[in-house]
Amino acid sequence: MTRGAGPGAMALFAFDFDGTLSDSEMTVLLGEQYGVADRMDDITERAMNDELAYAESLRQRAGLLEDLPDARAQAAFEQVYLRPGAADLIAALREAGHHVAILTGGFERGVEAALEREGVGVDTIVANSLPVGDGHLTGEVEGPLIEGTKDDALETLAMGEGIDLADAIAVGDGANDLPMLQVAGTAIGFVPKDAVRPHCDVVVANMDTLRRVLEEDGYLPAA
Repeated sequence: MTRGAGPGAMALFAFDFDGTLSDSEMTVLLGEQYGVADRMDDITERAMNDELAYAESLRQRAGLLEDLPDARAQAAFEQVYLRPGAADLIAALREAGHHVAILTGGFERGVEAALEREGVGVDTIVANSLPVGDGHLTGEVEGPLIEGTKDDALETLAMGEGIDLADAIAVGDGANDLPMLQVAGTAIGFVPKDAVRPHCDVVVANMDTLRRVLEEDGYLPAA
């Protein structure tokens, strides 16, 4: 599987969040608080299948949330959960000395809520945010992964940590993950969309399989 230096050295693991580390969809959970979940889901699906520019899709979804009380937004973020096995995998990778990052077009508050619930942390979170004014969402979205893409975020992170991109392992599922999958030394698809699958070095369907793959490739000690 590995195209980089890999086993024995510190590696950089970059995970997508919604659809990968979590099977929650933050924007849908937010939409359920406001009765617009179906419209959110349609926009998300079009974006993940590369039928709609990601930045435009994110702005459209955020716009549907204008005036949602922030307390209800926080209630949605508290419903974000990690997939079974994800927390254990993150902890094992960090214990093995690897740098673990989450690169998501989703929202930092949801990522943090899910990690905190499981009592696990990561080294870096690159995510977007929904501005709040007078206790309500403004309908806008801010952050580095709106116009910016995950390849740029991954390259910046690797440079800052002194890690070669060949020693970066990217894990994702959707079209907005393609840029980081294409520049990373190893591209892992987590139940990837059809447009993404051809760009993956390996495809997995659950965290247990992903962990076995990483053990076989020497990134983690065998259980």
